[in-house]
Amino acid sequence: MPVTTSSERGPDLHTPLSGVPLTHGQLPRYAAQFTLLAAIAAGIALTLAGWNPAASAIIAGAGYVVVIYAWSRTVEGPRKARDRLVTAVVTGAFLLALLPLVSVIVTVVGNGIARFDVEFFTYSMRGVVGEGGGAYHAIMGTLVVTGLAALISVPIGILTAIYLVEYGRGRLAKAITFFVDVMTGIPSIVAGLFAYALFALVFGPGVRMGIMGAIALSVLMIPVVVRSAEEMLKLVPNELREAAYALAVPKWRTIVKVVLPTALAGIATGVTLAIARVIGETAPLLITLGITSSVNLNPVDGRMATLPVYAYYQYVTPGVPPEPALERAWTAALTLIIIVMALNLIARLISRLFAPKTRG
Repeated sequence: MPVTTSSERGPDLHTPLSGVPLTHGQLPRYAAQFTLLAAIAAGIALTLAGWNPAASAIIAGAGYVVVIYAWSRTVEGPRKARDRLVTAVVTGAFLLALLPLVSVIVTVVGNGIARFDVEFFTYSMRGVVGEGGGAYHAIMGTLVVTGLAALISVPIGILTAIYLVEYGRGRLAKAITFFVDVMTGIPSIVAGLFAYALFALVFGPGVRMGIMGAIALSVLMIPVVVRSAEEMLKLVPNELREAAYALAVPKWRTIVKVVLPTALAGIATGVTLAIARVIGETAPLLITLGITSSVNLNPVDGRMATLPVYAYYQYVTPGVPPEPALERAWTAALTLIIIVMALNLIARLISRLFAPKTRG
């Protein structure tokens, strides 16, 4: 039997190939997590030492990236180090993006919790000067105006989406799609000016009514509902429509009994998110509603108060001393954030409950 020399055998798996070793060490399992926690602790320490919070966060993030890359390059080699470098950069960017959100939440909660009491939710500002009072009239006004806006927007938006997906062909459908895209990007102040001009033509200048604010919000809400409903309807498989047509079911009945129930979860989620998007608008409500210190639940009779406008006026006209009004403004902002958060949670719950059931 011929004897093969070492030069004739293949390369050893444990020897370097072209100067690059095939095996490397490996960092501990939780090395990245511990390094990130150490960087966060360093950022907090710098902030407590008097540094600017933003500068501390940037320094901590940069330190995390440098440390994890250098550590990985020393132990695991350049290829794994580059992978950890990209992971660290993405993680650091995510945490930096969360920083403004966390800052807003901490600031609003810290300043608004002082007046987060029963009186704030059960009393209006009628006859109140200085301390006391609440935002009951503004909370009820927000619910009334937003409810009317949803009552106007949801049928129009869903019917428009049905037309675009199920019936729309040709120039009319393209024109509707174009104008929906344009309406999606219009400034909110334009919606308020449109509603004011519309009612001023009929009732004269200086008119203020709750229905005006509802129409202004519906101008902002309709394109969101159209877009979300349109995308959900497009996701319904054509096989379901064809099966209904094969059974001689009319098209309108197919849409009502097959298409809409299948897309119900997505449509309901889009509607809820559209409501959350407009409930905090201030500019159009400043023009159309103004402000009042009393409870007014009639949307076609006089001014109404809403939470965004209430917080705005409490902040810009605090009176003397200003502290009670500023506390009310922060608490109104906190209440608005809680409402928006609740709407987002409701949207997720609706999406989970009404999603089409699939067999495992």
